[in-house]
Amino acid sequence: MEQYRTRTPQHGQRAARTADGPAGRAPGRTSGRAPLGPQAAAGEAAAVYRVAARPAPPFVLALRRLPEPRLTGLGGGLFAAAVMFLLGCLDWLIFDGSPAVYGVLFLPVSAVTALWVRPADLVSAPISVPIAFAFGIVPIAGGSGGLGGQAMAVVTALALHAGWLYGGTLVAGLIASVRKLRLMGRRRARPAGARPGSGAGSGPRR
Repeated sequence: MEQYRTRTPQHGQRAARTADGPAGRAPGRTSGRAPLGPQAAAGEAAAVYRVAARPAPPFVLALRRLPEPRLTGLGGGLFAAAVMFLLGCLDWLIFDGSPAVYGVLFLPVSAVTALWVRPADLVSAPISVPIAFAFGIVPIAGGSGGLGGQAMAVVTALALHAGWLYGGTLVAGLIASVRKLRLMGRRRARPAGARPGSGAGSGPRR
């Protein structure tokens, strides 16, 4: 009987400890962190996404640093023609009219023209680029005998170096197609998400 009486308080103390908690806390206290609100949860999700995102390649970062003017179709054509004519004159002065140098310089000009034209005139980029190539090749085409001889020299140069012409046109067409597809994807995804200015938590318009 005495042994049973000595065990009873121990059992009671153990039950009290179990009711109070493992660390002797008073009942009613909550352990751990407070529940996160929707803004804090969204912030943590954004932080996890930023950590998980891979860094962009250096080439993409260099393209993002370039200015992004929005040229019209006519403006893009005039820009490409003026730049290619200037490069043709420099090629004639420095490299004695090398067609390879002119063709290599034509590729980045085609890419920049397709990147800088505004979304409404993306179709004009692959059209204006070949015209700019033909206009800029005049200084290095040579020819003699007046306007007719100069025109024949330009046609001959275009026929001999058509590979560069097709390459620059292909570059401009690919960039314009990618931009058009991205624009269509954004238009399709816009009704599913939050529209700009539709709520208090919406971001600024772009």
